[in-house]
Amino acid sequence: MTQQHSQVGTALVVVAHHRTDSLTAHTARRAAARLEAAGYRVDLLDLQAEGFDPRMNLADQPDWGNREKRYSDEAHAHMRRILDADVLVAVFPVYWQSVPALLKGWIDRVWNYGFAYGRSRPRLTGKRILWLGLAGATADDPVVAGMQDVLETQLSDGIAYYCGFSRSTVGLLTDAEERPQRVDAEGNLLIGAAVAGDERAAQYAAFDRRAEEFVEKFLAEELVTS
Repeated sequence: MTQQHSQVGTALVVVAHHRTDSLTAHTARRAAARLEAAGYRVDLLDLQAEGFDPRMNLADQPDWGNREKRYSDEAHAHMRRILDADVLVAVFPVYWQSVPALLKGWIDRVWNYGFAYGRSRPRLTGKRILWLGLAGATADDPVVAGMQDVLETQLSDGIAYYCGFSRSTVGLLTDAEERPQRVDAEGNLLIGAAVAGDERAAQYAAFDRRAEEFVEKFLAEELVTS
């Protein structure tokens, strides 16, 4: 039985997938439940369900000569939700060893100049973020090590630390497909048979455990450093 704790802060859980019945959305809901059990008030932001448009527009285009620019009301509403959070958890499928356009556009439009960066003391200083990326590659695929490195560079070094986050962790969840897939030495995509029945249930139970372990470890590290 999960122990309940007194409230320790607010967690913004961001879901970047076009389907509410996806494994990504399922993983985000489980992460949110674990955060609530740890005492966090959870703000669940489903970008697709809330109709967020990831395309850049004139209203949200950075003005390098004016870091006080007033961006769109939509962007400011999202900025407020980020400011209100102590912890962020972004859950997304890995596309081309990167984040999907939905999440990238949210960062482009909302983590904007004058808000997330462009100041000697960023407004996001001290916040912590966990990036949970779901990948179709199998755990033993040689591409996984490089994928982890690419995501760390993009998300932790290129975004989170640049914006003043005190901690950024990338949790790469492999084996997210029902049919295992990998690329062989000749560049051929090999797709295995779909699992079913008890084997399928066991695979996804193991996947859920790995996702929860990332959340648990992230929370444990925060307790040590706080």
